[in-house]
Amino acid sequence: MNRFALWICLPLLLCQGVSSRAADTGNYLVGPGDVLRVSVYGNPDLNTTARVSGEGTILFPLLGEIRIGKMTVSEVSDTLARKLADGYIVNPQVSVFVEDFRSKKAIIIGPVKNPGLYELSGPTTLMELISKAGGLLPEAGHQLTIKRKGKAGKFSEQPITINLKNLLEKGEAALDVPIMDGDTINIGKAGVVYVTGEVRRPAAYQLEDNTSVLKAITMAGGFTNLASKGRVKIIRKSDGKEKVIYRAPLDTPVKPEDVIVVPESFF
Repeated sequence: MNRFALWICLPLLLCQGVSSRAADTGNYLVGPGDVLRVSVYGNPDLNTTARVSGEGTILFPLLGEIRIGKMTVSEVSDTLARKLADGYIVNPQVSVFVEDFRSKKAIIIGPVKNPGLYELSGPTTLMELISKAGGLLPEAGHQLTIKRKGKAGKFSEQPITINLKNLLEKGEAALDVPIMDGDTINIGKAGVVYVTGEVRRPAAYQLEDNTSVLKAITMAGGFTNLASKGRVKIIRKSDGKEKVIYRAPLDTPVKPEDVIVVPESFF
């Protein structure tokens, strides 16, 4: 299955996993704007819905303002239970659910249908975010990078690199990484080679791994009967200058933006 066919099936696969992911929010890091629904077993008068303030606090009955910024959902539950047990309720059982995810955002740019800023509705993987953005466009390349902010709020100097081909076509699940708040996902464009002259389908073609001159010509339908196979040339730009490789061997590796010219035979 190629990567574009995979994206047709992807929404179905995602829907099948929703129930299991919905239960996996205990490690979700609560932040400003999130809406929490808190239930205290046997004490319905304490059940409440609260929005996390910009300072990372919520208002809770009996306890007043509670600071929960930078806590996970599980930690919020433990904190409320501990405070309620301190003179209010014996052995309180507190459940916390995220009713509305508002605090986490990520940016996706590059060849997807709808690039832009997206709110992360709970734990979100790379494939889920790309699906939210409408899926990959045909010109998408095989590689993307994720710039991630550290604890100091600055982007790491070394971005995370993901091989999309291995993720989508080979199903390497480890590459479907969790997306974090503040991530910027940049999907690269595929390299293009131009094939012109005496080939059957002159056009621009997307570069694949280890593309040679012969492979590029094959993608263009092969030589015509008038082609001079021994006089193929490559027009290549390097450092802003144009370089011509005459009589290029057919096993020569092709670089992005190369122009392969197949001249007509004199005989």
